[in-house]
Amino acid sequence: MLKSFKLPKLPLNWAREPRIVARTILGVLLAANLIAAFAGFRPLGGSAEELDSQLIGLRSQVQQRQSSLQKLRVLVKKIEQARTAGDTFLTTYFMDRRTASSTILTELNKNAKESGIRPKGDSFVFEPVEGSDNLSMMTIAANYEGTYSDLLQFVNRLDRSPRFLILEGLTAAPQQAAGMLSVAIKFNTFVREETPAR
Repeated sequence: MLKSFKLPKLPLNWAREPRIVARTILGVLLAANLIAAFAGFRPLGGSAEELDSQLIGLRSQVQQRQSSLQKLRVLVKKIEQARTAGDTFLTTYFMDRRTASSTILTELNKNAKESGIRPKGDSFVFEPVEGSDNLSMMTIAANYEGTYSDLLQFVNRLDRSPRFLILEGLTAAPQQAAGMLSVAIKFNTFVREETPAR
């Protein structure tokens, strides 16, 4: 059985009793001193040394993050410069597919005529470049006839061409006519596709 607990009855004039008032004030002061002592020995948020070490750690983290942010900014700037340089290279040295064949063949015939070597037919094919959606490789096979010095002048002119021509192979065979060569040259160049290469 539970017994009911009753608070002691205070006299009606308890506020006038000096002992009760003194005990109440002493109890409140004791509680306040205990709270102040706890806050002094173990302050909320940590001691001054703990707060200083946390502040040093946070400052170190801020410096590290600012350093990595600066490195990322430099990296982004370099990537943008590389992208711009790549785009400039592509537009300067890689032709559009629509005009590539006529431009290259016109240049080859012009260089051949200026060198004194005679064109004997040419052909070209386009192949997609693996890993690229907008580039194709154009392979040009051309045959010529001329002297050795004509061939040297022709190759020298091609070497100074503003086009990005890669000489894949060159074969020269002597003909029955004295000093004449039959020349077969294979070139590669790259072209830009307007639509993705198939």
